[in-house]
Amino acid sequence: MKEKSPHLYGILITAAGVLLLTPDGLLVRLIGADSATILFWRGLLFAIGIFGFYLLRRGSTTIGLIKAMGRRGVIAALLFTFSTCFFVLALTHTSAANALVIISTAPLFAALFSWLILKETIPLFTWVAIGICIGGISLIFLGSVGGGSRHGDIYALVCAFMIAGQITTVRHAKNIDMVPSLGISGLFTALIALPFSAPLAITGLDFTYLCILGLVVLPSAFGLITIGPRYISAPEVSLLMLMESILGPFWVWLVLAEVPRPETILGGTIVITTLVIHTAIAYRKSRTIPDAGYIVSSR
Repeated sequence: MKEKSPHLYGILITAAGVLLLTPDGLLVRLIGADSATILFWRGLLFAIGIFGFYLLRRGSTTIGLIKAMGRRGVIAALLFTFSTCFFVLALTHTSAANALVIISTAPLFAALFSWLILKETIPLFTWVAIGICIGGISLIFLGSVGGGSRHGDIYALVCAFMIAGQITTVRHAKNIDMVPSLGISGLFTALIALPFSAPLAITGLDFTYLCILGLVVLPSAFGLITIGPRYISAPEVSLLMLMESILGPFWVWLVLAEVPRPETILGGTIVITTLVIHTAIAYRKSRTIPDAGYIVSSR
C-alpha cells in the first residue's frame, strides 16, 4: 500500500483544525449570556480541555512542560488572554464579518512586531501587504462610523495586536512547546472575568454551547492546527487559516441572517485577497529559503 504523503497529511490535518474553528464566532453569538460570563466559562473550559489533553497524553511530565516555558510562557499566556477577551468583546459589539476579517490580519502585524522587537528583516512585499490591509480595515471602520459597532471594530483590532504579540513571543521561544500556555491563558481569562460575571445565571442551552466551544471546538481545533506546521510550511498554514475569515461570517449569516455591510464586503475582499497573495509569495520564498521564519497563530 502506498505510504501517505506527509505534506498531504499536514494539509488535511490543518484544514480539519481550521474547519473545526470556524463555528467559534457563531457559538459566541448564540450564547445569550453577557461578555464576562462567556469569557469566564470559555476560559475555564478551554483550560480544562488543554490540560486534560496533556495530562492524558503526557501524565505527570505536563508540569515539567509548563515550567520549561518560563517567563515567555507567562507573557504568551497573558497576551493570549487579552486576545481572547477582546475577541469576545468584538463579537458581542460588532458583526462577525467585521471582527473576523480584522482579526485575520494578525500574522502581518506579527511580522511588524518581529521587526521592532526581534530585529527580524521584513520583506518589501510584507510591508506592502500591511499597508493594503490597513486600507481595507479603514474601509470596514468607515462603514461603522456613527454606529455602535465601531467599538467592536476597535476591540477586533486590539485582538489582532494581542495575537500578534503572542505570535512574536512564541517565535522567540520556537524551540519550546508553548501550547500549555494556552491552558494557562484560559485560567487567566476565567480569573479576570470572574468578578464581573454571573457563572451560575446561564441557561442550560447556553452552557451546552459553552461546553461545545470550550471542551470540543477550541482544544480540538488548536490541537490540530498546532500539529500541521510539523508537516507543512507556516505560509501554507496561514493560507488555510483564511478559511475562518470566510466561513466564520458565513455560519453567522446562515443561522442568524446577519448580512455584512457593503463596506465590510469590500474591505474584507481587499484584506483576504491581500493575505492570499502575500501567503502565496511567502510560500514560494520559503521553498527556496529554508526556515524563512514565518509563524502563524490564532486566538
